[in-house]
Amino acid sequence: AIEKVKKWNPDIIIVAAYGQILPDAIINIPKFGCLNIHASLLPKYRGAAPIQWAILNGETSTGVTIMKIAPELDAGDIIAQAEIPILSSDNSQTLHDRLANLGAKLIVETIPLYINGSIKPEPQDHSKAIYARKLTKEDGIIDWSLSATALWNKVRAFNPWPGAFTFIPTNEKPVMLKIWEATPEEGSFNPPGTIIKADKEAFMVSCGSGLLNLTTVQLEGRKKMSWPEFLNGTRIQPGLRFLVPPINNKT
Repeated sequence: AIEKVKKWNPDIIIVAAYGQILPDAIINIPKFGCLNIHASLLPKYRGAAPIQWAILNGETSTGVTIMKIAPELDAGDIIAQAEIPILSSDNSQTLHDRLANLGAKLIVETIPLYINGSIKPEPQDHSKAIYARKLTKEDGIIDWSLSATALWNKVRAFNPWPGAFTFIPTNEKPVMLKIWEATPEEGSFNPPGTIIKADKEAFMVSCGSGLLNLTTVQLEGRKKMSWPEFLNGTRIQPGLRFLVPPINNKT
């Protein structure tokens, strides 16, 4: 691969969502170096899942960074940044798409300025670095003791993958229920995970603080559906409490 890149003799290399650290043998080939488009405002959210962690942590804005590639993960000098708000309607997919468009526009604007020397790369403040580790399926398990706002952020952050999910108790194996869309509401002093309301008006679950109103769900082995569709086909009743089985439970 290195020899192939040398034959191309590129002036500059642009990397986006590559997920691996380039070796020096590649970095040193192009005349103007290698640039990376990263989906966060570095040094915040270095790593594999910056979009998901920004939503999960309740950030109100994020953006894209164009940086020089360095041997360390997402630690290179910053060449350009652009910021956008995180909308209440955003999930990881919609925010990804908006950031992709923003990054494409920014790189087109930045390359000529960088090549002609109009932009001076600025070192990152490494003391402010936050890392966004890669997500696992188990990260999607819902802890109902968290606040409704925190769980709303989780539902949005983990859509489309791995999905935020909980478990319905049955006489046999607990049944997984994925929550794709929800809204936080005020109220309830019931034990976390308790279904407070389950009718044509709302599907409310008590949290550590507040209520989570489930609007789009998916029962294990079924398609996504609105809460009225789901409730029509199940025997879910107020008072039922969702489970959180051990992480090693097969899901």
